[in-house]
Amino acid sequence: MNARNRHPFRDGHGFTLLEILIAIFILAIVLSLLYTSFTGTLHNIEQTETKADVYQMARVTLDRVVEDLECAFISSRSKHGFVGQAIETEGRHRDTLSFISRAHLVLDEEDPGQEITRISYTTGEGYEGQGLALFRSDAPLFLGKPEEEATGSMICDNLESLRFTYYDEKGEEFDSWDSTKEEFKDRLPTRVSILLEIVNKDDPESPLRFYTGVTLPMGRSAYAGAPKR
Repeated sequence: MNARNRHPFRDGHGFTLLEILIAIFILAIVLSLLYTSFTGTLHNIEQTETKADVYQMARVTLDRVVEDLECAFISSRSKHGFVGQAIETEGRHRDTLSFISRAHLVLDEEDPGQEITRISYTTGEGYEGQGLALFRSDAPLFLGKPEEEATGSMICDNLESLRFTYYDEKGEEFDSWDSTKEEFKDRLPTRVSILLEIVNKDDPESPLRFYTGVTLPMGRSAYAGAPKR
């Protein structure tokens, strides 16, 4: 072959410098697209797992509250009644609720398993520094022994707000309830609704809302047996 016809960047067996540069450019684009797709998929997976954890925590929390309330009753042997307080701080509901129930949880081998207990729900600062935390305390009532305060266990974190609503036998709605006071003396509500709002890390202005309601069997039976006025 005449030397004048040879390509200035090709030796006859390899690629030209331009072809190599084009190949590198195409490879960089492909790798960039793959990386973007991978990171996007990974982010979506993390978001999905986070949401799943939040929904699971909310479901377990509401199930626990519902089961406790279904076993609520008024005890003549305890000074404590069914007391729900409506508390609002900085625009957030931080309601508290305390009542006698037969839903004692045995978490200690030395716990004799006393069925009757005083359950309290309160809120405090969250462990992750974002939102509130919901605490459940369970203080068994031992006959012949003084009642003891129980340390609360956290059952829900990253809580934006907690709100209880109470209903009497006529369906009238109340933000608070106290069976030790004259208005609701020795009576349970017939129904309680629970609203949980959990911090939405993807959109802090729109917290995740979870709602349920529970009918209190002893509340309805108490009204059914009450004398007509």
